Amino acid sequence: MQSFLKKYNTFSKKIEIMAVDILLGLQWGDEGKGKIVDVIAPKYDVVARFQGGPNAGHTLEFDGHKHVLHQIPSGIFHAAIKNVIGNGVVLDPIIFRKEIDALKKFNIDFAKNLFISKKAQLIIPSHRLLDLASEKSKGESKIGSTLKGISPTYQDKIARQGLRVGDILDKNFKSYYTTLLTIHKSKLDFYQFDLSKDLAGIKDFEKYDFDFAKIEADFFSAIEFLKTFNLVDSEYLINQELSQGKSVLAEGAQGSLLDIDFGSYPFVTSSNTTAAGVCSGLGVAPSTIKEVFGIFKAYCTRVGSGPFPTELLDVVGNKIREIGREFGSTTGRPRRCGWLDLPTLKYSCMLNGVTHLLMMKADVLNDFDEINICTGYKLANGSTTDQLPYDMVKEAVTPVYTTMKGWHCDLSPYKTFDTMPVELKEYLTFIESEMKVPVSVVSIGPDRNQTISRL
Repeated sequence: MQSFLKKYNTFSKKIEIMAVDILLGLQWGDEGKGKIVDVIAPKYDVVARFQGGPNAGHTLEFDGHKHVLHQIPSGIFHAAIKNVIGNGVVLDPIIFRKEIDALKKFNIDFAKNLFISKKAQLIIPSHRLLDLASEKSKGESKIGSTLKGISPTYQDKIARQGLRVGDILDKNFKSYYTTLLTIHKSKLDFYQFDLSKDLAGIKDFEKYDFDFAKIEADFFSAIEFLKTFNLVDSEYLINQELSQGKSVLAEGAQGSLLDIDFGSYPFVTSSNTTAAGVCSGLGVAPSTIKEVFGIFKAYCTRVGSGPFPTELLDVVGNKIREIGREFGSTTGRPRRCGWLDLPTLKYSCMLNGVTHLLMMKADVLNDFDEINICTGYKLANGSTTDQLPYDMVKEAVTPVYTTMKGWHCDLSPYKTFDTMPVELKEYLTFIESEMKVPVSVVSIGPDRNQTISRL
């Protein structure tokens, strides 16, 4: 019996050090995930992207430089960390090459610390055309797509006709590509898509002068470039790291309120952005999940169409946008801005099992005398709830606000939670009391050093 207990205790200790922590957004994306991954990455051996693609834009600022990563994990600037693009990601080879070229000046050893899943889906040029054709066909009901080909690529994945990164190693890859392109052309014919007219004025397409052959040439050149990287069975790589006691940080893209199942459907992205997506997007077991870091802004933003209960269509909203530089890092589009929405935040915390809250951009609210927080919704029937309706697109809600005093000062001198202005402490305490989850990090500026943490 003692021998059994000794073996059991040894086995239990091994289990304890096998951990995947998750970092994801709790709002409609753009919460500041890139900065936080960069700040906490040194604590981990592996940083892995588990969903999304070049529609994401994770911004990092340090040493006076601003970096925007779209597909590459945000731990790439740390030489000792392995960065993994997981099987749940959709990868655009052309954009991937551009990202790598932009990073070359930092002397990053990609052969040592960047690994790409063979099971990640490939975005081919016609995916982007399909994305545009579909969006144009919706007219006023358009989703607000980034036009990066994300949805059509995930559609091909589910239809079991997509191309995967591992396929580029097959001698018949061009034949597979041609087969998929033929399918896409028939869909474009259905949309009555005109290459010369429907691309006019669309950013990123213009430089090709609508020459699809040029885009294809760039694509196949990028494919050859992609072959020079570590293309791996990433599920084995990650689980091997875990079995050796290494720690993994799963990096989410977009936000929980854009999840294909739980977001404001149909104004959502095409992947599972919640914690559940980590297991399928990286190939790890639920039992390996430990901490879930949920990131949110001190206010709310949204890009594109869809419901936004606390949106401010006035000078206050414009002020937040200008101070916060709220323009999409991927599209450049101005973001819609509004007050913090606690019902949506509670919903995201519930779905993800959040263990730590991380509040970004507190400094954007420095100049406000009063700050509103939405604590519930008034429904059309006159009742009040703190739960999200089944369909927020069709069922309009009116936010119920609690007004708090602003801190009205520059936060840059503050280094600890204890020394924060009392008004900011009260703001955080109110959020914690509503969420039943601690706020463990407050960001007071874009640089990695402008971060107050008690993790």
